Amino acid sequence: MKATKREGIDYGALADFRYEIRRFLSFSERAAHATGIEPQQHQTLLALKGLPKNQKATVGALTERLQIRHHTAVGLTDRLAAKRLITRAIGREDRREVLLALTRRGEKMLRKISLSHHAELSSAGPRLLRALEQGCD
Repeated sequence: MKATKREGIDYGALADFRYEIRRFLSFSERAAHATGIEPQQHQTLLALKGLPKNQKATVGALTERLQIRHHTAVGLTDRLAAKRLITRAIGREDRREVLLALTRRGEKMLRKISLSHHAELSSAGPRLLRALEQGCD
């Protein structure tokens, strides 16, 4: 690696880490498109499936997990529901609450994309760690 450390910052390590993240994200975007959904729709399915057990799957939870605005999350859930990848239901305890869940079709699509991601991470993971470790030296 080039000596790019100035003022205690290793710009080369930061650039390498950013590059490796972007490579993985680019792969992820292509994998989503290959299954017929948009990358943000894939991220939404993954966020719903991966929520902590004690957290309800709501639009509010999605806005936090995806770091997007409420109206963007509503639009994503509308499109996913139209594709029959998620369902929406009114909360039992709080009727203002809309609970989201993956359908079997959504689960199947997420699994397909996730299998390819798992394989990609087996090669990208070590590169990401190496870049991160270089930045922490």
